[in-house]
Amino acid sequence: MGYERDGMYGWIWRHLPGNAWVRALISLVLVLALVYVLFQYVFPWAEPLLPFNDVTVDNQ
Repeated sequence: MGYERDGMYGWIWRHLPGNAWVRALISLVLVLALVYVLFQYVFPWAEPLLPFNDVTVDNQ
């Protein structure tokens, strides 16, 4: 009955192998890998699509 409330993170935690320390280490490695992929591939790909450089400043 508690499984419905755990959500995605509870599902991931239950499916990782090992005891709590091994699961924590695997979780840390997965988070670091996700951050690496975001900074190396996703953000550089998306940067030209975002309007950060479309700035309009009027001379007064």
